[in-house]
Amino acid sequence: MAQTHLLVVDDDREIRGLLAVELAKMGYEVACAENGAAMRRALEQQTIDLVILDLNMPGEDGLTLCRQLRAASQVPIIMLTARGEPLDRIIGLEMGADDYLAKPFEPRELLARIRSVLRRTHALPHNLAPEQIRRARFAGWTFDVEHRQLIGPDGRVTILGGAEFRLLRLMIDHANRVLTREQLISLGALGQSEALDRAVDLQISRLRARFGSQGADIIRTVRNQGYVLASAVEVE
Repeated sequence: MAQTHLLVVDDDREIRGLLAVELAKMGYEVACAENGAAMRRALEQQTIDLVILDLNMPGEDGLTLCRQLRAASQVPIIMLTARGEPLDRIIGLEMGADDYLAKPFEPRELLARIRSVLRRTHALPHNLAPEQIRRARFAGWTFDVEHRQLIGPDGRVTILGGAEFRLLRLMIDHANRVLTREQLISLGALGQSEALDRAVDLQISRLRARFGSQGADIIRTVRNQGYVLASAVEVE
C-alpha cells in the first residue's frame, strides 16, 4: 500500500523540520514548503494527500493560500496557528480548511486530526460512497464540486468553506432522503472537534444562508428526524 503523502507549509524552519521528523516516525511521507511559491511547486511535482498549513506567515498568509487551494483542489487541509482565538478558527474553516489546530500541540493530537480528516475524505463505506460528479444542478442553483463553488440563479459565485462543502456534498449525494444529525456526523459532515448536534444545526443554518430566501425550502427540516435537500438534482 502506498504511503500517505503530507505537505507541511510553514515559514518556521524549526517547526517544518520537527513536524517532518515526527510525521515520518508515524509512517507518513513528508514534504515541506516555506511559503506559497514552494507549496505550489510541491503540489505540481507530486501527489499530496493532505496539507498542513500555518496561518501566520509573512507575504501570502495561510488564509490566502487556503483560499487558493480550495479554488483549485479538494486536497484536505489542516490549519495551524499560534493563536487559538475562535475568530481565527471560524475564518480558517470558512475559507475551506477541514480542521484547525492551535499551537502548541502534542504530535499525537496532530496525528489524530490527520487520521480523522483522511478517514472522512477517503474511507466512507462503499454503500455510502459519493458518486464521482463534477457539477450538480438543483432549484436553479449549480454546485461546482471541482472548484467548491455554489453558483446562484443570478450567476453569483460563492466559494464554500470546508464544512459547508462537505455538508452540501453529502446532501446532494442523498438528495430527497432525510439525514439525521447522527448520520451527518458519521458521514463526515463536520470536523472531529465539531461533531455535536448543535454544531450540525449551526452548519445547516449557515448553508441555508448561502441560498438566501430559498434556503429553508431547499434544505428542509423534518421534525424529530433531521434534514433533507428537497429538490430534484441533475448531475454531470
